Amino acid sequence: MPPITVLAVDDNIVVRAGLISLLEASDSIRVVGEAGDGVEAVEQAHRLRPDVVLLDVRMPVRDGVSSVEELAAITKVVMLTHTEDARTIETALRRGACGYLVHGHFTLDELTRALHEVVHRDGSPLSPVAATALLTFMRSAPTSQGAVGATDLGLTEREAEVLGAAARGLSNAAIAKDLFLSEKTVKNHINRIFRKLDVSTRSAAIARWNGHGTPLSSA
Repeated sequence: MPPITVLAVDDNIVVRAGLISLLEASDSIRVVGEAGDGVEAVEQAHRLRPDVVLLDVRMPVRDGVSSVEELAAITKVVMLTHTEDARTIETALRRGACGYLVHGHFTLDELTRALHEVVHRDGSPLSPVAATALLTFMRSAPTSQGAVGATDLGLTEREAEVLGAAARGLSNAAIAKDLFLSEKTVKNHINRIFRKLDVSTRSAAIARWNGHGTPLSSA
């Protein structure tokens, strides 16, 4: 079986070098490229077509979470980071990451096994700390009993994320931070949501999201 080809993405040169050194100690893994931000990662992934991208979360220019969808359309993506935030884990997995591993919580053998599971068996490896954080988040996340599905409203998954965040009372700036988007992108999503739902106010859109035909209060 040929070695698994990997693109290593991390803005910290020291961390990236250490990761590459660790990976190259395995005969079944070959590092074919490296990148320091999401923009470079997408360019390298298109050019190199690795079997899997190991992707950090917090990077300049373009962070990992906002790059996952585009990278996942090219190849398999596993988040490999120091970030243990539950919402970040949930968002990365929902956007297409196959797994989430946290530095300091795996050995070379465990990392090698995880990559083989992802590439050859469609596995979804999670570091124990990531699995615990994700489970805790899912148990504590509030649910809206009357919420209408995104499909019923004709919204895309991303538009549903934005409207769901707005329904929780988040401002555009808070939504941008929460979903790793720019405020301009959030505003564009909100405008498209208004057009699709045939509403002109935020409260009306939220009312539709919560299962009401008309807003509960005026904007």
